[in-house]
Amino acid sequence: MGISGTGDAVTVSLLPASGANPKKVPEDSFKFAYIIYFTLGAGFLLPWNAFITAVDYFDYLYPDQSVDRVFSVAYMMSALFSLLIIVFWARKSDAYLRINMGLALFIVSLLLVPIMDVSYVKGQSGLYGEFYVTVAAVGLSGLADALVQGGLIGSTGELPERYMQALCAGTAGSGVLVSFLRIFTKAVYPQDVHGLRNSALLYFIVGILLMIICLVFYNVAHRLPVIKYYHELKMQAVNEEKEEKGSLSGPVWEIMGKVKWHGIGIVLIYIVTLSIFPGFITEDVHSAVLGDWYAILLITSFNVFDLVGKCLTAVYLLENANVAVGACFARLLFYPLYLGCLHGPQYFQTEIPVTLLTCLLGLTNGYFTSVLMILAPKTVQLQHAETAGILITLFLIFGLTAGSIVSWFWVV
Repeated sequence: MGISGTGDAVTVSLLPASGANPKKVPEDSFKFAYIIYFTLGAGFLLPWNAFITAVDYFDYLYPDQSVDRVFSVAYMMSALFSLLIIVFWARKSDAYLRINMGLALFIVSLLLVPIMDVSYVKGQSGLYGEFYVTVAAVGLSGLADALVQGGLIGSTGELPERYMQALCAGTAGSGVLVSFLRIFTKAVYPQDVHGLRNSALLYFIVGILLMIICLVFYNVAHRLPVIKYYHELKMQAVNEEKEEKGSLSGPVWEIMGKVKWHGIGIVLIYIVTLSIFPGFITEDVHSAVLGDWYAILLITSFNVFDLVGKCLTAVYLLENANVAVGACFARLLFYPLYLGCLHGPQYFQTEIPVTLLTCLLGLTNGYFTSVLMILAPKTVQLQHAETAGILITLFLIFGLTAGSIVSWFWVV
């Protein structure tokens, strides 16, 4: 298994054929560009987190439906098919337009549920016409995810690795934010229909506000000198290839061949993670001491360590993609370890071993996802980095979809 992705490749891929003077690179003043990409990473996952975290309220409204599974299928299928269209038919369209359109669709999808709830549902159970509207909003959010995530990961692949690291860390930050919101609402609101409704509305309001911030931030990013500099590098590389070959080379399948093992690693990461988390965490482990707080604290632990893992790549980036992909295969060991926590000796079924294992699951999920997302676009020339980024996003969505399906059938 041969994978390119060393430190030299990372450096060279960011320069056009004629080279560039590194002294000309503008400074990222106050780390503003880094903050923008972290916020954008948090933003494109928050709508999904809002829908799935409010599932207790939706379960009350629609008791005859398997809400979490329906939401997962609607979101993942919409995102997957939309991304396939982008990869094979619309990848050369303007990423700037796709991302702005996706952020606007996120806002629309998040607005639908609270407006419908305040104006009509008002906590009434069994209004299934509204359920289908909610599912449509979830599907619309999946379409928006494909536009935003595919565009952002693609365009960030054209930038230095610290910005992809920021984007990945932001996605983990979204999970941490939602976990703390969940702790807050459980501690403050009563766990009746009114409390569940207030909690759900809070999730959607926070999501809408963050999406508006993301929309502003994304349009500000293109005005920053450091981002403009790397955009000009890309255009220079594109023009040089056109002059040399008459057109851009690098068809989809050729680029796919260069990033396929990075993508396979990401697919493995999310099959393992999602077949265990959150289903096993919420349904199969129990604590007499912590009661229903146990699952919430375990999910928070996972999200916090997922963030730690994605931040660690800013300190040390594993530049050997072969080792990173091998580690993704090694994560299959989580299956027997969690089986031990469920069926093994009594000590392994207690809170400490389960919590430590869940923290390790989150840490490895975050670190190796970030490593592979950073390295993949750097295995191709700069002018093809966006396509490589979109393809790696396709692997990511496929992994999320496959992991969600496996979680239905695999019972620890």
